[in-house]
Amino acid sequence: MKKWATLMVPKDPMEAEVIKGKLKSEGIPVFLKREAISRIYAISIDGIGKIEILVPEDLLKKAREILEIKEK
Repeated sequence: MKKWATLMVPKDPMEAEVIKGKLKSEGIPVFLKREAISRIYAISIDGIGKIEILVPEDLLKKAREILEIKEK
């Protein structure tokens, strides 16, 4: 069973979809974890309705490199 790790929490659903597409085109599996309210109303305000971009833990570093995200 794969362990998933949070890559990032984008500001809006469109940004999440663009990032998902970019990573999938590079061969990295992606799962968008959405809060229930974002699935119903497609909103994300002040943390309400947030979407987390999850990738397999073993591919987290590669995903960050592709998106040029610096590790925290």
